[in-house]
Amino acid sequence: MTSHAYPTSWRPPKFIPNPYTRYGLLLAAVVYFTWSVGALDIDWHRVDQGMARAGNMFARMVPPDFSRWQLLARGLLESVQMALAASFMGMVLAIPLGVCAAANLVPKPVYLAARGVLVVSRTFHEVIIAIFFVKIFGFGPLAGVMTLTVASMSFIGKMLAEDIENMRAGQLEAVRATGASFGKMLLYAVQPQMLPRYVGVSIYRLDANIRHSTVVGIVGAGGIGQTLAATFSRYDYDFSLAILLSIISLVFAGEFFSNWVRARLR
Repeated sequence: MTSHAYPTSWRPPKFIPNPYTRYGLLLAAVVYFTWSVGALDIDWHRVDQGMARAGNMFARMVPPDFSRWQLLARGLLESVQMALAASFMGMVLAIPLGVCAAANLVPKPVYLAARGVLVVSRTFHEVIIAIFFVKIFGFGPLAGVMTLTVASMSFIGKMLAEDIENMRAGQLEAVRATGASFGKMLLYAVQPQMLPRYVGVSIYRLDANIRHSTVVGIVGAGGIGQTLAATFSRYDYDFSLAILLSIISLVFAGEFFSNWVRARLR
């Protein structure tokens, strides 16, 4: 028997074993990408002019202007307050929504209704939701808080529902066998398994809300993003850079806080 019958090295199997199919799909992707770029009707002359304007804008940003630090601090504080309030309300509202969206806990009509709420609330980006709430409540942090609350509720609720559906069924069945009520089943079977994951996801969402609170303000939903949008509209680029640096510092602080809390929970 030759040595070729026993290969000495192992290679992972190809995702698409047939080479003709594999390279054919690759060629089709390249052709489609080329066609898509051509179909966008990009005006390369405008792109060239835009690059020149970008260089002028970046030159006017340096050095950053921190002289209006009171306005800067007020906007950052408002963003943090929005993130904290929305995270807390989202954490509270996500519990009943996540429980109702778990197929192994509730009847199917309740499950379908809760899943429908999750799908609809997760369909739209935060900026689109923010525009909707700005039209309802007007400019200001209330629209931002409502936007981030909806995003937090849908995100945490979906994670919670999927974790409940994937939980070990033994403890759940044991508590059910004792004749316990639905509330006691949640307290003694679901809560011990879900609480660490729920807290971890909530902390992650708080970190995300700190970032998103700076974005929704661009459409008028309060926070430092609203101040940033105003500086760009006034061509006040040196103050814009000061705001951008402050936002980066805020996000870094939120990341460190999130990592510290998760480390304490381990």
